Amino acid sequence: MLVTGVAGDLGRRVAVQLSRSPVVDRVIAVDVLPPRGDLAGADFVRADIRNPVIAKVIVRERIDTVVHASVTATPAAAGGRSSTKELNVIGTMQLLAACQQAPDVRKLVLKSSAAFYGASHRDPAMFTEGMTAKRLAGGGFAKDISEVESYTRGFARRRPDVAVTTLRMANVIGPQITTAMTGYFGLPVVPTVLGHNPRLQLLHEQDALDALEHAVASEVTGTYNVAGDGVLTLGQAVRRLGRPSVPLPGFAVPSFGSAIRQTKVADFSPEAVAYLRHGRGMDTTRMRTMFGFHPRFTTLEAFDDFAASLRQGVLSPERVRSAEAALVGAMRAIDGSRRTEDHVDG
Repeated sequence: MLVTGVAGDLGRRVAVQLSRSPVVDRVIAVDVLPPRGDLAGADFVRADIRNPVIAKVIVRERIDTVVHASVTATPAAAGGRSSTKELNVIGTMQLLAACQQAPDVRKLVLKSSAAFYGASHRDPAMFTEGMTAKRLAGGGFAKDISEVESYTRGFARRRPDVAVTTLRMANVIGPQITTAMTGYFGLPVVPTVLGHNPRLQLLHEQDALDALEHAVASEVTGTYNVAGDGVLTLGQAVRRLGRPSVPLPGFAVPSFGSAIRQTKVADFSPEAVAYLRHGRGMDTTRMRTMFGFHPRFTTLEAFDDFAASLRQGVLSPERVRSAEAALVGAMRAIDGSRRTEDHVDG
């Protein structure tokens, strides 16, 4: 088995969990950077999936199952937005090309994202797997995911003998994983969009790992939404954290997001801004009835488990100062915008 993206928290833990599975003989963990923790029984191979050399690894190791977990939404993890797009899109193209030429490959599992559906005011109450985004993504992670899934569907047509499973996961959260969502809720002061209280759907980190393992062991193919039961509004989440929030006018949120990204405290991408404005919900009926997977944690339980880990720690002074600096920068941007509007009106 080959697992990509092991330099990230989720990819590394997927490789570890699969290496302990009775249905797996051996796990080859690949990434351009070494993992930030122990790989247990998995063997690490330093390789860039954007390079055709990945095909040699797949053939040499006689890989029969590929778990593609390196598609990322966090530019900081890949060295910037351009590098992230290369890793997500070009990396996927090279990996699929390698799989297409490898006669031993029989199964492909893609860790996709609910970001495929986007987030807008025109969204349905719940997205089913047959739906697409109501507003086409002009760029960013949502566009990456759309292209990655498109290439994966093309691969499935060219190699009908390979079982392909795509899991569109809700935002993953938990006490032992670092994501854009955990970074956002870990801020000392949580920014929100004035006048909006979106519905959030979350997936506990352990359920994300279990879903990927289930996809490896299962004979079922296709595309499935994966999320915990129920939804949680952003207002409810902030209150459960017990932290202050700062409602910002919509036009000021991008300025705040840019300032937050520069401090490296949390990633606040345009997609995250849209999600925190409009929210998103996915129908998970197929996950239970056809895929046969049942998450252990509801959305609320997943959030509470994460929140409990925050309450056990103390925020560092550096982190508080970074968040304060970002907030001051956003407030100045708001003030500057208001003065410009007043000048134009005058």
